[in-house]
Amino acid sequence: MSNRLSKITTRTGDDGTTGLGDGSRVPKNHLRIAAIGDVDELNSGLGVLLAEPLPDDVRSLLVTIQHELFNLGGELAIPGSTLVKADAVARLDVAIEHYNAALPRLAEFILPGGTRSAALAHVSRTVARRAERALVALAAADALNPPLQQYLNRLSDLLFVLARVLNRANLDGKAGDDVYWRSERLARSQSGG
Repeated sequence: MSNRLSKITTRTGDDGTTGLGDGSRVPKNHLRIAAIGDVDELNSGLGVLLAEPLPDDVRSLLVTIQHELFNLGGELAIPGSTLVKADAVARLDVAIEHYNAALPRLAEFILPGGTRSAALAHVSRTVARRAERALVALAAADALNPPLQQYLNRLSDLLFVLARVLNRANLDGKAGDDVYWRSERLARSQSGG
């Protein structure tokens, strides 16, 4: 692998194709390449989030997720391989339950914002949803390991929960809250009408 990574420019993709880990070549607009790209963008977004001040436990969790996303991308890049297992999905389920348990129940929708770290978690959440849609499209054309889609589905839920956690993290000496959507119904109930 080290020799392979030492040469970055190969010019083999100049014809609009790219190589997969099994040696096959596909067009760069292939569904598999779109899914790999979305997963890579998601991982990069988490890298930006990790550049922010974060609680240690959230940082550790996100670093683990980055490694798992790299495995997920690797599995997509090597058709027929299995790198993501059901236990990775189960770990996300446990994390969702853990972090969500301390949050107040939502009575209204929230907007993607608040602290910078929470906003970045929301951006990564939306990229996770796009990556999941790319996997659904790919799975319609090619058999995929079911935990791949499940992982991205759970990850988007976890990132929503973590955004709420980060809005309350008190990293700068002041705790915050979510940014609540102001619906017409809520406005009427607050005005007594």
